[in-house]
Amino acid sequence: MDSDNFILQIQASYNQFTKAEKKVADFVIKNQSKVLYMSITDLADACKVGDTSVYRFCRTMKLQGYQEFKMRMFLSQGASGPQNKQAVTSSPGDLDSFGIMAEKVMELHLGAIKETYMLLSRDNFDKVLDMFDSAKRVYFFGIGDSLLTAEEARNKFLRVTNKVTCITDPHMQAMAASMTNADDFIIIISYSGATKDNIHVAKVAKEAGAKIACITHFKKSPLTVYSDAILLCGSDEGPLEGGSMKAKMSQLYLIDLLYQEFYERNFKMCKLNNEATSKSVVEKLF
Repeated sequence: MDSDNFILQIQASYNQFTKAEKKVADFVIKNQSKVLYMSITDLADACKVGDTSVYRFCRTMKLQGYQEFKMRMFLSQGASGPQNKQAVTSSPGDLDSFGIMAEKVMELHLGAIKETYMLLSRDNFDKVLDMFDSAKRVYFFGIGDSLLTAEEARNKFLRVTNKVTCITDPHMQAMAASMTNADDFIIIISYSGATKDNIHVAKVAKEAGAKIACITHFKKSPLTVYSDAILLCGSDEGPLEGGSMKAKMSQLYLIDLLYQEFYERNFKMCKLNNEATSKSVVEKLF
């Protein structure tokens, strides 16, 4: 058997699956391209099984989890399989010139922002802003590349309010979440909505009574279960594109939009604070 053909491996292991796992296998075999851009919850819903059944399917295939499953699917399809139509680095000969590459990258970023704009729900956005406004403390959390977006959000809002913070260590995030209450607001940034550390923090914070919002790509995911409001970021991200710039662009667009609206709502306070923080660093510039 071709060890690189993951579909053949699934078919060969079919008699080992439970009834629920067979539903997952059947859907995967028939929808190989579609699965690459589905969250674990999307796949579970499509197969009419629970998230845990999808995870058990991955474990039966001797994989660490769902992300490794998608990566194996992508790699097994190789050059003959579906290519990410948004990728610009899929093969060396795809781009004829630097100008074409620059234009394609620009289009990817603009497309991600436009898609995020189209996905924007005013009700959810206002809900996030209301919770931000009324909170005594606001935490921005993320893991890996999403942590960089969380830090950028903290840096942005720190210019106009002192109630924002960003904790970088996952263990410290969990500890801080356990000490929150109804006066606290946590914004978790996660493209997949399926990172274990993020889900653990959300669960701990929810039990403590904090309000939670998330910036994510998938409307249904393990993280959204714990969220009081969801802001969806655009841009499909393939299994080998983790932390793509176009995904960050879509997240930063939402952060900037929140900042601008918060500034408008609290204009006098933000203007004074912005002047104070700007003056605090003026001597550090030539």
